[in-house]
Order: sequence, then C-alpha cells, then structure tokens
Amino acid sequence: MKPSKVAEQFDVSGKLASMRPTGSGNVNDTYLAVFRTHFSEERIIIQRVNGHVFSRPEWIMENLSILTNHCHKQFQAESDTADRIWQLPRIVPCRNGQDYFRDEDGGFWRALTLIASASSYEIAQGEEHAREVGMVLGQFHRLISTMNPLSLRDTLPGFHETPKYLAQYDQVVQTTGAQELIDSSMEVRTLARFVEERRTFSHVLENALAAGELETRLIHGDPKVSNIMIDDDTGKGTAIIDLDTAKPGLIHYDFGDALRSLCNREGEETKEIGRVSFNLDLCEAFVRGYIKFAKDFLTENDKKYLYDSIRLITFELGLRFFQDHLAGNVYFKVKSPEQNLQRAQIQFRLCESIETRRRQIQEVLDSALDGE
Repeated sequence: MKPSKVAEQFDVSGKLASMRPTGSGNVNDTYLAVFRTHFSEERIIIQRVNGHVFSRPEWIMENLSILTNHCHKQFQAESDTADRIWQLPRIVPCRNGQDYFRDEDGGFWRALTLIASASSYEIAQGEEHAREVGMVLGQFHRLISTMNPLSLRDTLPGFHETPKYLAQYDQVVQTTGAQELIDSSMEVRTLARFVEERRTFSHVLENALAAGELETRLIHGDPKVSNIMIDDDTGKGTAIIDLDTAKPGLIHYDFGDALRSLCNREGEETKEIGRVSFNLDLCEAFVRGYIKFAKDFLTENDKKYLYDSIRLITFELGLRFFQDHLAGNVYFKVKSPEQNLQRAQIQFRLCESIETRRRQIQEVLDSALDGE
C-alpha cells in the first residue's frame, strides 16, 4: 500500500496535503505527513516498522503507551518548577481506534505526534549543545528510574548485550561468504584482528551485572545525538525521540552510546576516517548536563563503570556493522556494499581514540561526578 493511503488511516483532522521521507534512521521507514483544513495544519510522523528487526511490533506500541503515559504525568506534575516544557511524542491512533495499522501485505504502520519547533542534529554543534543532550538523557533516565524494569516488554532480546553480538559474529565469521571477504581484503582482516584483541573486554558490563554490581533498569536503547530534540527558540533540549528500543537493560549502554555519537565531530558516515577522534570538551559538557538529573539515582558502582561503557558501546556498534558487512548487509540499510565496512572502521577508530584518552576521560568523569 502506498504511504499516502496509509496516512489516511490515522485519526487526523483535514486532508493529506503532502507526505515525504524524513529522518536518517537505519531501520524503519519514516515519513512526515502534513494534513490541512481550510484554517489549520497538522503534521505527524508516520513509520513502517521493520518487521525483520522487530518480530513483535505490537509490543513496541504497548511499551510506547506505558512509557509516554508515565513520563507525561511526571511532566505535568513538575511543570510549575521546570525551566522548560519537556516533551515526548504520543501515539496518534487510527480511525478505528487501534494504535497501529496493518496493510494488505502485513506491513506494520504507526503514527506519532511531531515535536514541532525543534531540531535534531547528526553532529554536535558545540559544548552548549552537548550539555543539553546530556540534560535530556539525564532527565529521561530520572523519570523512568522509578518504573519497574519488567513493566516494559523486551522487544529486542539480546539488544545491547555485547557478548551476544560477539557470539553472533563468531557464527557469521564461519560462513563461506564471510571467509571469502576476509581472504580477499586486508581491510577486513584488520578489523577482524581488532575484534580479537578486545574479545575479553566485551564481557565487562555483563560480568558486573552478574556479580550484582550493576542493576537492570529501563533504558532508551538508542540515545544517539540525532534522537535529541533541541528547541529552536530557546536552544534548550526538549525531548528524546525514537523510543522503539526502550526496554530493560543497563543505563551504561545509553550513557556510552550518547557520548559515542556526540563526541565524534566527524559523524558516523564520514569519509575522513583518519580524522575521527573522541572530543574531550564535548564529553565534559555532556557529563555535566547529565549529572544534573542523574546524580540522585546513580550508585557508586554505576559511576565506576562509566568509562568502560563509552569504550564498550563504541566497540559494540563497530562489531555490529562489521558483522552485518560479513553477513551481506541484512540488518542496517546501506547505499553501497561497502557502507557497513566503512561504518565499522569509523567506530573502531573512535574506540581506539577512547582507549588512548582513557586517563583524560576518567578525569572528566571524576570531576563532573564530584561537582567541581
């Protein structure tokens, strides 16, 4: 079914005036739909959820309803003392009252309100932007820290559990197609060695969880810089979007992922891989913003593993890109056969930069956590 026909299934005033692809996500197909009456306009986000990634997309909508209802109530209760209007998208129901629509081919579609008069950025705009990104994630973690982790379904079992990605990688490496790529490319062999050298480290957070040092909480799952909305008028962070990956997990994966995406000024699709590095000034600004809201729920053990989280999630994403390249690009969207290989090179280069700056990063973390 054409996206324009799908748009008409949702309960929005007016007639569909336009619909165009939007965003830069690697998983779902996302569109901006504009509806108009003779005196008003309403814009919403419509997405076709990737059924290959999310086997139970209806669970996503169940989670989204629970999560946003909880946060919206908190926003309302704290609105008189807040320094801004905090926001989260809400579900736009279908005309038949359901939260989603299935087309004749089984495609799963949903609609969400648009966070208007706000923008997101693929690359950090500066230290003030980094601080606002930290504040948005810290606020989100604070709000959901009071929820039972079991209140949300696990829509992506194994997501952000690095040892499981390593096990999947080991399986892919044994296939004929992967072996042919390894044998024919020095670049591929270099990345394979990079993985082997960090095999033991990949268990650091899961081992801490098993030992009782860390605890399972609710997480966003994908808090990269482009999922943080900044108010166009005030410059303050206002919302975190793309909540499909919200689930029980370790908040360290969120913390590390936000810094991974934020502190690489070259971006995740750069051709200048040699210029990729981890920016300490952006890191410090983010952490100070994050701690403003997170200081009350972070434990001493949580703080102990923050550096490891930055290094690990960067390694993990590189591993996932590399595995997908070896598997034939079956998970992430690509525009060329080599794109996932290049993405893996960027993340591994960033991981190396994080490793060489370990002492400086730890000093930044310690200073921010101590409130200096």
